[in-house]
Amino acid sequence: MIIQNGKTIHLQGRDISYVMFEHEHGDLLHFYFGKKLGDSDFSTFMSEWSDYDSDMYLDNLPQEYPSCGHSDLRMPAYEVENQYGNCISQLKVEEFIVHKGETAQVDGMPYLMKGDKNADTLEAVLSDKTIGLEVRLFYTVFDEYNIIARNAVIINRSDKPMKLTRAYSASFDVYKDDYELITLPGLWANERNLVKTPLMWGNIVEAENGRESSHQLNPFAMLAKKGCNEEYGEVYGLSLIYSGNHSTAAKCEQREEIRIMQGINPHGFEKVLSPGESFCTPQCVLCYSDEGFGKLSHEYHNLYMNNLMRSKFVHEDRPILINNWEGTYFDFNEDRLLAIAKKAKEAGAELFVLDDGWFGKRDNDDCSLGDWVVNEKKLPSGIKGLAEKINELGMKFGLWFEPEMISPDSDLYRAHPDWAIQVPQRKPVLGRNQLILDLTRDEVCEYVIEAVCSVLRDANIEYVKWDFNRPMADMPRPGFNHDYVLGFYKVMGAITEAFPNVLFEGCCGGGGRFDPGVLAYMPQIWTSDNSDAVARMKIQYGTSMCYPVSSMGCHVTAVPNHQNGRVTSLKTRAETAYMGTFGYELDITKSSDEEFEQIKSQIEFDKKIRALVREGDFYRLQNPFEGNFCSWEVAAKDKSRAILYAAKILAVAGSSRNVETVKLKGLDPEKQYREVQSGEVFDGAYLMNRGKRINYDMHDFATVIMEFEEI
Repeated sequence: MIIQNGKTIHLQGRDISYVMFEHEHGDLLHFYFGKKLGDSDFSTFMSEWSDYDSDMYLDNLPQEYPSCGHSDLRMPAYEVENQYGNCISQLKVEEFIVHKGETAQVDGMPYLMKGDKNADTLEAVLSDKTIGLEVRLFYTVFDEYNIIARNAVIINRSDKPMKLTRAYSASFDVYKDDYELITLPGLWANERNLVKTPLMWGNIVEAENGRESSHQLNPFAMLAKKGCNEEYGEVYGLSLIYSGNHSTAAKCEQREEIRIMQGINPHGFEKVLSPGESFCTPQCVLCYSDEGFGKLSHEYHNLYMNNLMRSKFVHEDRPILINNWEGTYFDFNEDRLLAIAKKAKEAGAELFVLDDGWFGKRDNDDCSLGDWVVNEKKLPSGIKGLAEKINELGMKFGLWFEPEMISPDSDLYRAHPDWAIQVPQRKPVLGRNQLILDLTRDEVCEYVIEAVCSVLRDANIEYVKWDFNRPMADMPRPGFNHDYVLGFYKVMGAITEAFPNVLFEGCCGGGGRFDPGVLAYMPQIWTSDNSDAVARMKIQYGTSMCYPVSSMGCHVTAVPNHQNGRVTSLKTRAETAYMGTFGYELDITKSSDEEFEQIKSQIEFDKKIRALVREGDFYRLQNPFEGNFCSWEVAAKDKSRAILYAAKILAVAGSSRNVETVKLKGLDPEKQYREVQSGEVFDGAYLMNRGKRINYDMHDFATVIMEFEEI
């Protein structure tokens, strides 16, 4: 709901308020973002700012979209080099426009959809008439969520070119009160660690990503009061619907106020706006919770599943798959693949996925990317014939692509060497023996779209794994990364829209592009190339801060683990992977009879719980970043069922140290629940307040799964 009272604007979500007002000098100032307020006239409370009438008044006031340099020397939200050769600007309010029942649309990028929810959008029009600059700020608020979605459109209204060098999507100020900035940094095979940085007077934290969106830093951050936990405390969330180079910056200013902003990383960014030309920033989704991280996560999970992710599969069971990659790597032929698929079908798997190595002359990773033509020496029946044989077994068939890449040793590169991203006068930087196609060029985008679509048209392919296995190292010009992201969305959008009945899974060297931009097109993403169950406890825990459990691809792989050499039981690997989109990535034909029976039981169990895992509320119970235990739970929204995962990472001498009590959440305290495996009956109040005693086996990496059903 949007309430306009004179020069005051009050945005109301389910439990939140966001208030701004037009100052007497025409500046748009931020007043409040937090727990819901009544429908008051806030103008009487704004007198605290009425005495700032000097030339430097903006340096002391919270702004909705901070200008650069003119009476405010703090961190700006945008910066333009104007026709006078300086970067000074000051925005004044022109008008407010309310779009009832609409969400803001973002040019060339994904954004939140209205769906079946009620949403309104405020458009605040600001301008600097001295330099001919116009900025339109968009705020979308939903009646059923505690979120504010923000983005900006920057327009050159002058008759001269204007250079944009900074364009954040959202900025707001909060009073200093022992806040910490919490981010999800990492690297390949160690993504989305949970890191807290105190914000003290005078310091600045710039959490910037310089490559793909998520290996080094995820485009999600939280500003939380010290001591905030899963159930208690105030926390603000910022999540950028973007798949490129991004930044979250927070600074404790001179008056002990914190200014925090999120958007495109200004490092290496530039856009020259011709007269009349505009630039649109990606959408930043702000969220507020006064009940800790858990409530914040539920908001993002529900919002993204219902109002961002466009795939028909979002609320459908995902097939349990087996992927041949770690089972065979490049060393396969049709007979070996069919043997794996047949054995997996016997175990109950529903989808066989053929990974890298099926095209060109690709027997290793140094050739053929871009040549999406089947290698008939390996697959004499072709992709179509193999898919038919897999279908005859009673399984779906899926295929791996890396559409954005090109190998120097490929027919495509020999025909179009200029299609690879490269810097003039410099040797292109190879990564994994490959280069990246230049998706800023329309002809390259059209080639990729047709090359992938022609394969999908020719065979019954019901799943696609979309990979991206090297960082973008060569930047031919400022602003190139953003233009590339727009090309990526164009290609991804065209292909996914052409094949709505294909389940697409994103991948980027594992979890390198785990962001809302990809989720808008693909309902699941390979969470990390590190499939070790112990490493995945932290990776999945961190990922769940913003992203739905159903969006995480989680597979059982062989041991010793191929990424870190760790040996864990088949039980531990499966029970950790249940809390995601479940599958296997190994050569099941090499499993012992005992292992095969375990796999059959695991698949049967996942089919039983996958709807609950997908649609239920996820609760983090014990933090593996802070101790020797990890536990989480999914509870049905109607409180009728719950599944608990609990893990002890390392065994400790002394039996009492291998026993732990875990308190469940999300149950009805007045109901009784049967623990399915043991048959024991508990009150909901008992399980949530006294907790369930977990007796772990005396060995490292011991895990327990418990089901609870209402009786």
